[in-house]
Amino acid sequence: MTATRTVALPSGVLVPALGQGTWHMGEDPARRGEEMDALRAGLDLGLTLIDTAEMYGDGAAESLVGAAISGRRDEVFLISKVLPSRADHDGVRAACHESLSRLGTDHIDLYLLHWPGSVPLAETIGGFDSLVGDGAIGSWGVSNFDVGDLAALPSGATPQTDQILYNLSRRGPEVDLLPECRRRSMPAMAYSPIEQGRLLGSTALREVAAAHRATPAQVALAWVLRDDAVIAIPKAATRDHIRENAAALDLRLTADDLATLDRAFPAPDHKVPLDML
Repeated sequence: MTATRTVALPSGVLVPALGQGTWHMGEDPARRGEEMDALRAGLDLGLTLIDTAEMYGDGAAESLVGAAISGRRDEVFLISKVLPSRADHDGVRAACHESLSRLGTDHIDLYLLHWPGSVPLAETIGGFDSLVGDGAIGSWGVSNFDVGDLAALPSGATPQTDQILYNLSRRGPEVDLLPECRRRSMPAMAYSPIEQGRLLGSTALREVAAAHRATPAQVALAWVLRDDAVIAIPKAATRDHIRENAAALDLRLTADDLATLDRAFPAPDHKVPLDML
């Protein structure tokens, strides 16, 4: 079984709907081999989108990813993120080249502003555009941007994604942010789609999982992936976990399943601020 479902970015580039997150990976030297093995197993299963950031472990996650994809870079759609404190024109360029060094590559496919900051967005985007011109990044996007943050982007700016906290217990984006992303033909990218494991004790998730001979984590992922304009990037630090995640692509939730989950995790009926972990 390999992951074949894709989502189109505004550029027309197709990326896997299910990728691999790396938050908190690379921080324990004793787990380095196991984590590298998990990332490579994910590539074997078609989870070729890998997301990381300079913030994760102060670069340790990027170094781990770089080692894991060595010799396989051409298979990977690689994403990293710059901190808003470094998001002025020159800071973006310096941060990107430091990330490239840790990742052991000459280009990042998609480079994101990690969250809104105090640097004018036009200056940040100018830095991104210069990196695109140099071939250091393929394109750029944003992360943790709510509707108002997207509205503040300069006219004509075309981010390729908005990476946000979205899962069964964080459904606020459904009110206005996901519709705005769809209006922009820009997929959202859901981080912590299982709420870092905190969803797994849910009786409703267990009920739906039992009906499908699946796990609660697979149901939670399948729920996020039910939207064809959302990419999910769960973290998996072991081979068994990455196989479990990949199998969620084969799980199709029924209308009754979705109704059960809606009762347990109702969507808000009004605008709520975008959550962030």
